[in-house]
Amino acid sequence: MNAPSVFAAPAKLNLSLLVTGRRADGYHLLQTVFRFIDFADQIHLTVRHDGRIERTTALPGVAANDDLTVRAARLLQQAAGVTLGVDIAVDKQLPLGGGLGGGSSDAATVLIALNRLWQLDWPPQQLQALALSLGADVPVFIFGESALATGVGEELTPLALPPAWYVVLMPPVGVATAGIFQDQDLIRDSIPLTISPFSFVAGRNDLEAVVCRHYPEVAAHLAWLKQRGAARMTGSGACVFAEFGSEAEAREVLAGLPQTMRGIVARGLDRHPLWGMRAQGQ
Repeated sequence: MNAPSVFAAPAKLNLSLLVTGRRADGYHLLQTVFRFIDFADQIHLTVRHDGRIERTTALPGVAANDDLTVRAARLLQQAAGVTLGVDIAVDKQLPLGGGLGGGSSDAATVLIALNRLWQLDWPPQQLQALALSLGADVPVFIFGESALATGVGEELTPLALPPAWYVVLMPPVGVATAGIFQDQDLIRDSIPLTISPFSFVAGRNDLEAVVCRHYPEVAAHLAWLKQRGAARMTGSGACVFAEFGSEAEAREVLAGLPQTMRGIVARGLDRHPLWGMRAQGQ
């Protein structure tokens, strides 16, 4: 048996998230700013020569066939006509239903890593196109850098963001994204912001009010953090965050966190940890 290779699957934050419309097919149009942080799942991959794709760690509440890592591997195997397989183990750190992109990031890392391990040498754009069928958030993790996303989240423009540290709080709930987007009170007609001047610090999340109404735990964590910084929710929740200019500032805030709450300090990343691997032929 080959030794597994280990790859990072980082969390993302939505520094701003606006719902700007809705397509005829029901999908919502968004404008959002993605940034990766140095808080990640670890994906362990072991190449198999019998063509089988197996998940070797259980994920509570998620059947193997529904797991995005398994679906990503099978999708790439079929699209590339590969006869190799893989064992997939996930060291899960990112909370389910947390708005940190955990499942999407895991799937993207599987695609990036298997592109190397199966020696496919697909360019990033080809992987991104494949990734979109797994979910609107998956392509940005292959895109690999801070980005302004529009459309349903798949139209990506790179952004240069200033260095920053974040306090991220993790309420003990998982938010059902579909239910939030179906809520009749959701704002669906926000005016898109221009990139310049684009105020990332003063950004907002159009989903936040609806989530806080349905999930009091999210509202409580957000209220605590708003007393200490310009806090907002990421994605469709449940996690909330605030940005700080230094690690010391962020750690001072986290030190005051009540024992009933869970949180971390994370550094903003300019690029995905697997940036070098996503380049064609590298």
